[in-house]
Amino acid sequence: MIDPLDLSLLRSFVLVIDCGSIQLAAARVGRSQSAVSMQIKRLEDHVGRELFQRDGRSLRPNAVGEELLLHARRLLRLSDEAMASLRQPEAAGVVRVGMPEDYAARLMAPTLARFMQEYPLAEVELTFESSPLLLRRLESGTLDLALVTREPRQSFAVLRRERFVWAAAPDHGAWLRDPLPVALFEAGDIARRMAMEALQAIERPYRVVSSTHSLLGLLALAQAGLAVVGLVESCLPSGLVRVTEADGLPPLPILELSLVPGPGEPRPLAVRLAQFLERELRDDGVTGPAG
Repeated sequence: MIDPLDLSLLRSFVLVIDCGSIQLAAARVGRSQSAVSMQIKRLEDHVGRELFQRDGRSLRPNAVGEELLLHARRLLRLSDEAMASLRQPEAAGVVRVGMPEDYAARLMAPTLARFMQEYPLAEVELTFESSPLLLRRLESGTLDLALVTREPRQSFAVLRRERFVWAAAPDHGAWLRDPLPVALFEAGDIARRMAMEALQAIERPYRVVSSTHSLLGLLALAQAGLAVVGLVESCLPSGLVRVTEADGLPPLPILELSLVPGPGEPRPLAVRLAQFLERELRDDGVTGPAG
């Protein structure tokens, strides 16, 4: 009979690959490097093959390691699902979450990935729309939670604050043109209104070259040098730079984000996700105007 694989060794093996080094993996789990190294050595002895090709301090799986990685992830997922179904049966099911698209990639994606690791039986359905439309979906019962941009008149609690900035391709000088070419989200979007009000306040002539619901569309226009866009600073991609007051554009306000539940008694899984997001996303460190 073949000896079974030790799940604790497989978990360390996967973590080392995900982190790229034993040092980072050890720091992640709060163990010594020698302890994690010993686990990797025990796994290699058990398998009877080396699993890594070593390049300085970094570790990359070799062909055998890549094959074991596929099995390890599947075994660990099954183990986590089995334990979750026994210990947290109420954390299974579907939870429906909405957010503006520019909050998704860099803010919510890694956070939701961590939630899925903690609650492997959960399924998250995502909707990307403007904040006003998301609030209507909450009222109609088609969403359980929504991360929205809070307006001053709204009484929602502030979860975190994000800088709202102008961005453009550095080599094209779109911000120097007159009238200023701007690309914005579609009518009804809060950030669109804020951007237009800021330009009107300094009487800067502008023309809207595109109105779209797509963040990728806005980024493509900016990267091609066709327009200046207003973006949440945390989602500013490589290839675009901030354009500030020194470049002749007005400061934009700080965006206040709120996590809003749907009406009525929430389902247990929605409560768990809301608590998780409150813990992971809360950040009151942004202050002052965004230039």
